[in-house]
Amino acid sequence: MHPAFSVIFLTTLIGAGQGLFLALITGQSYSALKLLPSQDSTDFYGMGAVIVLVLLIGGLIASFFHLGHPERAWRSAAMWRTSWLSREVIALPALMGLVFVYGLMQFMGWDTVLFTSAAGANLQLTMIVGIFGALATFALFLCTGMIYACLKFLQEWHSPLTVINYTLLGTASGFLLATAFANQNAPELMRFFGIWAIIITVAAFITRAASLVRNSRIKAKSTIQTALGVRHAKIQQKTMGFMGGAVNTRDFFNHVSITMMKNMKWIFIVLTFIAPLITLWYGMDQADSGWLLAAFIIQYVGLIAERWFFFAQANHPQNLYYQTI
Repeated sequence: MHPAFSVIFLTTLIGAGQGLFLALITGQSYSALKLLPSQDSTDFYGMGAVIVLVLLIGGLIASFFHLGHPERAWRSAAMWRTSWLSREVIALPALMGLVFVYGLMQFMGWDTVLFTSAAGANLQLTMIVGIFGALATFALFLCTGMIYACLKFLQEWHSPLTVINYTLLGTASGFLLATAFANQNAPELMRFFGIWAIIITVAAFITRAASLVRNSRIKAKSTIQTALGVRHAKIQQKTMGFMGGAVNTRDFFNHVSITMMKNMKWIFIVLTFIAPLITLWYGMDQADSGWLLAAFIIQYVGLIAERWFFFAQANHPQNLYYQTI
């Protein structure tokens, strides 16, 4: 498939925003259980929610560049009963609304304690909103991943690993950003988020490596012979099916060399997993916000490369007719 950068930025930006929101809720949950120090609502949770909203809105804006008629975008939610894309279109604004309410409550101090246990653990009103936000976050991960995983004819995508990788990669980038943010606004939480960022990044590496191994072993279900219904052993394509360019030749084939694909695979492995972990470890050791932010930026660049490879690797069956000669 031909990678569309609008979709690449959509998925990576909202993934980082989702991951950061999960990090905020995780930190607040640990604080409520008295396992971590409590933080200032405005400086940490409120500003964190603002960053989450900026990332989500950035992803939403990027998505419009992929539409032929952006003014009709609202219609994409109409098929929510059968379309994962429609469900994503509903889940994203729902999450944005919950994040907005969560951040507003933190800024305004509307954080009533609803319940206090005998051990001193608190259940706060913002935690209730945060829990619903976390559920919406996982629902959005599921919808985004299933847009691609549900396509049976694209064998590289049709796997549970697609949803798992979208979830883990987005969560890893969010926790890495939370580490840099915490070092600046809540230093006592920096190592907590950093350790979780390492764990999730390693888990993401394992599942992404598993998908690479799986895809390398895929045997195409269709051939020139089965596509044409001709059993002759030697069938040679002479043209790509069109005298000029068409949507079939532009959108369903990546137009890059095998060497480029191999190089991009190693580029995203290094930038998404290896380099960020090394930079993160050094930044945690030095408690340096610059290094921690650099780790997030390196990983985000790696995620752009990873998402480009994800789309480019998918081999659409129609290329049996329209591939470049």
